[in-house]
Amino acid sequence: MCGIVGLFLKDPKLEPHLGAMLTDMLITMTDRGPDSAGIAIYSGAKDGLGKITIQSPHPERDFKDLDGDLHAAIGQPVAMLVKSTHAVLEVPLGQLDAARSALAHLRPDVKVMSAGDSIEIFKEVGLPKDVARRFDLAKMHGTHGIGHTRMATESAVTTMGAHPFSTGPDQCLVHNGSLSNHNGLRRELIRKGMTFETQNDTEVAAAYVSQKLKEGEDLGTALESGLDDLDGFFTFVVGTKNGFGVVRDPIACKPAVMAETDDYVAFGSEYRALVNLPGIETARVWEPEPATVYFWER
Repeated sequence: MCGIVGLFLKDPKLEPHLGAMLTDMLITMTDRGPDSAGIAIYSGAKDGLGKITIQSPHPERDFKDLDGDLHAAIGQPVAMLVKSTHAVLEVPLGQLDAARSALAHLRPDVKVMSAGDSIEIFKEVGLPKDVARRFDLAKMHGTHGIGHTRMATESAVTTMGAHPFSTGPDQCLVHNGSLSNHNGLRRELIRKGMTFETQNDTEVAAAYVSQKLKEGEDLGTALESGLDDLDGFFTFVVGTKNGFGVVRDPIACKPAVMAETDDYVAFGSEYRALVNLPGIETARVWEPEPATVYFWER
């Protein structure tokens, strides 16, 4: 059992409140996943700049002078914002790959949570309210975001085992359920060049979608392909730089509810995650159909 929440904003006036709304939704789902929690926020791209969100169990050691060391390594300015065990590095967009390579040498214990134009991912072990407070999630703004509360069933309770998983630029995925063919898919994706940080089945699903997008499919088509290739129980909510998608397996035994107004599209594992959203009383509310892909792009 896990809890998923998501918001895709249509009205820019709500963007300053995205973090607060998602935080409230996430905490509501605490009893569905008290082991760990995480959130992906798409806060908009800055002209010519990219972001790398990193995590370290030893932030005092690993983040000290990291911006300067990275500047020296790639020969470009680097800005760093530290939030507890995470830090967001801003580098010229064309230097993202070079910065990731340099990081691996400069700070080998640091893990990359996400990279891209717009995405930032924060996740840790602990109750959702504590994770949200630790990273000031309620103060974050953005265009869309996805959150997850985890009750671990198939791999260890660790920071890296928490959701969301990001396996491609500006991409993330969260999952409620379990996949039965993830080991075979993992081997196939490794042959295609994908790399993995954990043994978690959700990371395989994220990498599957990333590989499909890399091969030229759009988000909707990639999720349609997943209905044929992924075996097991799953509800996925997926984020891209401009998009937000939802899909459930053909049996659809995991709870899910969606709501749409002129101002937003919202997802919750249960309706109680949505009750404090503005205008929810007049929203179109429905249960996503089995084996049906829903996605929105701007």
